[in-house]
Amino acid sequence: MYVAGTYDVVIVGAGHAGCEAALAAARMGCRTLLATLNMDNIAMMPCNPAVGGPAKGHLVREIDALGGEMGINTDKACIQIRMLNTGKGPAVHALRAQTDKKVYQNLMKNTLENQQNLVVKQLLIDKILMNNSVVEGIETENGEVYLSKCVVIATGTYLKGRIILGEVAFDGGPNGQRSATKLSKSLLENGISLMRFKTGTPARVDRNTVDFSKMRIQPGDDQTHNFSFMSDIDTRQQVPCWLTYTNSKTHQIIRDNLHRAPLYMGIIEGTGPRYCPSIEDKVVRFQEKEAHQLFIEPEGLDTTEMYVQGMSTSLPVEVQYAFLRTIPGLENVEIMRPGYAIEYDCVDPLQLKATLEFKNIAGLFSAGQANGTSGYEEAAAQGLVAGINAALLVKNLPGLILGRSEAYIGVLIDDLVTKGTTEPYRIMTSRAEYRLILRQDNADLRLTEKGRLVGLVDDERFQRFCQKKLGIESTLKLLAETLVSPTPEMQTIMRTMGTAELRTGSSLYDLLRRTELNYDRLSQHFSLPDIPGNVSEQVEVTIKYEGYIKKQLAEVERAAKLEAKLLPPNIDYDKISGLSQEARQKLTKIRPLSVGQATRISGVSPADISILLVYLEQQRRMEL
Repeated sequence: MYVAGTYDVVIVGAGHAGCEAALAAARMGCRTLLATLNMDNIAMMPCNPAVGGPAKGHLVREIDALGGEMGINTDKACIQIRMLNTGKGPAVHALRAQTDKKVYQNLMKNTLENQQNLVVKQLLIDKILMNNSVVEGIETENGEVYLSKCVVIATGTYLKGRIILGEVAFDGGPNGQRSATKLSKSLLENGISLMRFKTGTPARVDRNTVDFSKMRIQPGDDQTHNFSFMSDIDTRQQVPCWLTYTNSKTHQIIRDNLHRAPLYMGIIEGTGPRYCPSIEDKVVRFQEKEAHQLFIEPEGLDTTEMYVQGMSTSLPVEVQYAFLRTIPGLENVEIMRPGYAIEYDCVDPLQLKATLEFKNIAGLFSAGQANGTSGYEEAAAQGLVAGINAALLVKNLPGLILGRSEAYIGVLIDDLVTKGTTEPYRIMTSRAEYRLILRQDNADLRLTEKGRLVGLVDDERFQRFCQKKLGIESTLKLLAETLVSPTPEMQTIMRTMGTAELRTGSSLYDLLRRTELNYDRLSQHFSLPDIPGNVSEQVEVTIKYEGYIKKQLAEVERAAKLEAKLLPPNIDYDKISGLSQEARQKLTKIRPLSVGQATRISGVSPADISILLVYLEQQRRMEL
């Protein structure tokens, strides 16, 4: 055995999960190795060249608040940015950016290569080395062994990956890369259960063959936005996307060729994402729809490749040409890369703790699409948590677990390890029961101090956070203490501001509750200090939604009582009389940390929870 190196943490895979895991572990002082199949494909975006969107944008802001890299990198590589859902409440506002995918890759690669404590190597991993259910390192295809106290599996869709395009299928990862064909066997031999999932991607088409005059332009916002709380970018070049639609001719061509679709031929075995179906799946499932919208998105500033968002497919290339050319603006289109499907192995996340460490294998973690999720943002969020917890384990410190009321990251991970998933999991705002307090705008207020405690938030970031927090608190106090009376002069001011006259004395705090007023309008008529936009935003949301926020915080407090009732790790559920058979099986398999987590397990009824609470009370009294 040739030992090529010894590390504290080894990361297997350099996609979005692997990059965040590696940076987190290294920045926390651990000697870290990042192993990638191809140095040229670090942080590759094999699907759409975009970051963010509903719920996903929340994850990016939370990654940033904890000290991760995705937000900073996206801001630098961004070529268009928009705030979505602005017609709705702040809880569902979502930032979405088009990136130059090559710039994104190169920036992240440069960040990794210049990170202290981090070594990046091109390696194909065949085995995870273990001894008595404790991880010891990895072994490459060349027989090199890298010893490590912790290993993070972040293999994405490369684990026994299989590309499928029409009647053609071959082993491979995204964009025709190699796949890890032997690592699955190593995991199975060590008692790890695997699932088989599937995802896909649309064709990339040549911009020079697209007629944009037949499409509707989708420009970026005039206002400059940033994902990172540390970004000071105030201007950027904005490149438009374009909107077009499928039609009855498109759908008929797809229906006529369903017998050639791998999904319906039985070639594809894996389960695909319900919330991002292929175009052939859309045509079959939504037969009543006469058109599906498509966004034609640029892949970068220095390429003519454009991504056909909304048209994932694995139909043969000639069929892709046929249906694409029925779409307004694409009548003469040339395909630069055809769409395809990819099947891959992934870990059943029910085997994981909330720290993303395997329950039965000490020091082994899993993150990203390897856990059955879809999307760059979900991957990066898990990678960050896995990297943090691997570093904390090396230091013999307690792990970081984010609750459902603390972060969308907490919702994501809790869903995975408590409920599992039978299809590629996608985060959505509807999954978060406390979404009014889990807004993207307050991610730093929720999580920066946690990032500081684990060692990822540096002095500059923490100082900015403290200034913002102090600014919010002092402004709220000032508004509450500034009183106004219904004098003739004041009524004139009210009319000038376009709001109802005062009936009684009021504070500026109460005035700001009014829908038509904001901090800027108040400051024009009262002696209020100039404050940064991010401070005034927080002040306005805090005041205008105060009642709703208080109600949700009360719900959090009630739920916290069940989360505080911890379940012993060695509890024998078979010996608790009264539990249903399904509850015994599920509780034994998942081994929830608390009664609160147990309530979210499918198959565990309210009656079962009552029995658990009685059991815990009996145990408490016996110990007195």
